[in-house]
Amino acid sequence: MSMPRSRRASASRNTAAGLLAMAALALLPAVALAKKSDRQQPMNVEHADSFDGTYAPNSTVKLRGHVVITQGTMKIVGDLATVHFDADQNVDHVQVTGAPAHIQELDDSGNLMTGDASRLDYDNVNGVAVLTGNAVVKQQGRGEAHGDKLTYNTQTSEMTGSSGGNGFVHMTFLPKPRPGQPASPAPAQSAPAGGK
Repeated sequence: MSMPRSRRASASRNTAAGLLAMAALALLPAVALAKKSDRQQPMNVEHADSFDGTYAPNSTVKLRGHVVITQGTMKIVGDLATVHFDADQNVDHVQVTGAPAHIQELDDSGNLMTGDASRLDYDNVNGVAVLTGNAVVKQQGRGEAHGDKLTYNTQTSEMTGSSGGNGFVHMTFLPKPRPGQPASPAPAQSAPAGGK
């Protein structure tokens, strides 16, 4: 007996990717939010080999070599960082490149979010990280997402992703443990590099 071809088998890659992205958006807002107090903390350059620029309204400072920037529980690591100041000399956004550039932050429940990519653009005003180039975002106890470009809102935990060319967005969603059952094992993570 022959069976008709399934709809799923005939769906295009774009439709499958679109459905996957919608599923991710439907599930991710339920995750815990970034630590609310982080945005009220000073942003510190913990380490850099050199810097140049001017701390003035609407200016930039470039940091080079083994850059580590912290703000509360948030930590950004990279090889080159450009810090942009607004008209009031507050940090507006930070652009970081590295092999990879890295961001991490705890939420109010103590769960760790990490992100790695070739380039990281962090909007300090709105708490939005855009990771581009082999991007990976992992949420402790929740799962992970991979793509060419991932946008992660640290305030709402909303995430969007896309892949260029013939690549795919890949996601893993971890089930919540039920009472009396052990937690699911976390996805395998590589050892942190560069002081992460």
